[in-house]
Amino acid sequence: MTEPEPAQHGWSWSRIARRIRVPLGFLFAVFYLWRARPGWLWLVVGGAVAAVGVFLRAMASGYVRKNERLAVTGPYAYTRNPLYLGSIIIAIGFAIASRDVGIAVGMVALYFAIYGPVIRSEEAFLQHHFTEYESYAQRVPRLLPRTVWLRGLTSGFSRELYRQHREYNAGIGAAAMLAALVVKMLWSPGSW
Repeated sequence: MTEPEPAQHGWSWSRIARRIRVPLGFLFAVFYLWRARPGWLWLVVGGAVAAVGVFLRAMASGYVRKNERLAVTGPYAYTRNPLYLGSIIIAIGFAIASRDVGIAVGMVALYFAIYGPVIRSEEAFLQHHFTEYESYAQRVPRLLPRTVWLRGLTSGFSRELYRQHREYNAGIGAAAMLAALVVKMLWSPGSW
């Protein structure tokens, strides 16, 4: 998570994407609940996958000191964008839980249309503000880590930063969406 890219003249797509990503996420949630065809097994498997993403986002938030210092430890030692990777894992979990190909296609489209440009603009911001970003970017992959990490994931984690960034909202949102899927299943039991 970073602040907006350096001042630009006019509106670029990355700037628009940054502004519409949260409202678009809420609109997509409505579409998701309408289209989803959850089943108990799919809900459990998807929920477990989403929980991994929520955990990754929670861990990453405990290392971010916006505009003060480049985060390079914890999950940031393995991927430059653990928050977005966590969001992608959450989305995969909910795609599994939905049992709907249209939802999965919509999630992929949203990633490329919204998060791709946002990630690139954040990288430009970081490169502009932190001289060490260039060497960091050469060592650490943009999104997918080269290895599965467990070592050093929690050393240096700050609960205060986690609370300050209000990352608990990701867990609350995921739990609320899972609860909505359960209600949908109970409301129309013949559909699953």
